[in-house]
Amino acid sequence: MRRLAALLLAPLLLGGCASVRTLDAAKPGAPLIYAGTRLDWYALNGGCCPLDRFGAEAPRHPGLDLPASALLDTLLLPLSIAAELGLGLQVIGGN
Repeated sequence: MRRLAALLLAPLLLGGCASVRTLDAAKPGAPLIYAGTRLDWYALNGGCCPLDRFGAEAPRHPGLDLPASALLDTLLLPLSIAAELGLGLQVIGGN
């Protein structure tokens, strides 16, 4: 179980997960739902301009990153749908 977790988290530590990169990009008009998974898939299929389409560069090894991005995108799906629909969640952390 620990090996599986380490394998899924390794792309986050090895140059950035596509999901994290697309969240940081905040490019207007970029896809939000499963954005990291879509960026990996785009790169695997020879997409020419990920920066223009997603606002982020594809990871160096998109095939290795794909499972971790799919998992993270699935966990973030409710927030992605809310953002796509334009709902402001007003989430505040701390004390």
